[in-house]
Amino acid sequence: MKKISLALITFLAAGAMLFAGGGQSRSRSSAAAAGPAAIRWSFWGGESRIKNTQLVIDKFTEDTGIIVAAEPAPGTGEHFSKFKTQFVGGNAADIIQLGGDFSNLQVDDVGTVLLPLDDFVQRGIIDLSKVDAAAIAGGTVNGHLYALPLAANMPSIVYNRALLERTGAPLPKVSMTWDEFHTWLAAVKAKLPAGVYPFADNSANSDQSYFFGYWSRDNGTTQWDGAKSLLTAADARNYMDMWGALRSEGLIPPAEMAADYDELNESTSSLIAGKVAACVLWSNMLVNYQRAIPDTLDLVELPNAAQSNALWGQMSQMMGVNKNSKNAEAAARFINYRVNDPGVWKTMGADPGTPVNSDCRTAVPSDPVTDRINAYLDVAGQHATARDPNIPGDSQWGQGLYLIIQNVAYGRITSAQGGQQVVELIARLTR
Repeated sequence: MKKISLALITFLAAGAMLFAGGGQSRSRSSAAAAGPAAIRWSFWGGESRIKNTQLVIDKFTEDTGIIVAAEPAPGTGEHFSKFKTQFVGGNAADIIQLGGDFSNLQVDDVGTVLLPLDDFVQRGIIDLSKVDAAAIAGGTVNGHLYALPLAANMPSIVYNRALLERTGAPLPKVSMTWDEFHTWLAAVKAKLPAGVYPFADNSANSDQSYFFGYWSRDNGTTQWDGAKSLLTAADARNYMDMWGALRSEGLIPPAEMAADYDELNESTSSLIAGKVAACVLWSNMLVNYQRAIPDTLDLVELPNAAQSNALWGQMSQMMGVNKNSKNAEAAARFINYRVNDPGVWKTMGADPGTPVNSDCRTAVPSDPVTDRINAYLDVAGQHATARDPNIPGDSQWGQGLYLIIQNVAYGRITSAQGGQQVVELIARLTR
């Protein structure tokens, strides 16, 4: 497997050595002594992730006797809505999958929802010896470990290389300025067949807002720094006007078509449906997107990344234990397995992202898709800086932004009105 660049490894902060007490032999002996346990795991993903996840679960059950019931949702919005409802009703899953941090829980104290994992670490049930320091820090609040991420990834643009080559359209440069990006889109449009657009409308997805976050960082107007927002109504208006111009030039689909798709996973993608030649994506998602289409896909940076260093490394798919779980130890053993067992990564590949366990990084099978992701990370890792905190109530932020931008796209409100609504939404969520 191609090595990730030193810049990216430094950015993700590699951890120390030896997979000690959390292995399968310890899990197997403990399970035999305590008898079979059953746990539930709430997560999200497309068809390919769900299928491979079940293979991983089956192997864990075979090795430990612990039964894991998978409860997948298609996107983060549905996932967190379901978890919150079940948590209030006292029937939530034992393990909850988070995003890149804890903001999706929308609580002031993660300890009201999640169980600290420190005791499991001290007892050797969860092994941190080869887990990156950045991953441990990402799951730690007030000195206590509440969750562990499986992997890390970065924002990117995925494009259909085969489609561009078939139509004679130019391939993008890995690093482009905004002007170069716009020129490339226009050149691609001139070659594509009717009904296919150069770029997806990623102004906002229904439960993801990271392109707006990138644009804000690149623009020097951070949405949220942990204490305040630098974004103004005029800034938000400029963002929506940019997308409006792309729409009017035919470089992204009309609002009616765009509303039928969402880049949450390959099952909802306009790129996989053949409607666009490129879209914004987390780098790890290339794995399942590529599995879903015969055309060769590839990755390039978001516009202006080499100039602004506005990209960031994102912890991916943190796993925490429901504080009310009746089988917390079994849940902790499964988290340890997902993070630390190289066999998991041989099955999952780079789907969750680049593993946070140093041994598991070498276990991910080397294949053309993984090599493309690593080649992208080699470049993008040099154009990344520390990520900003998520706006409190991250799911509400993503969904609210999506509705505002949809209303602008459909002409229900002006971009100026939309910009004002964006800053008012931030104010409500952060007051």
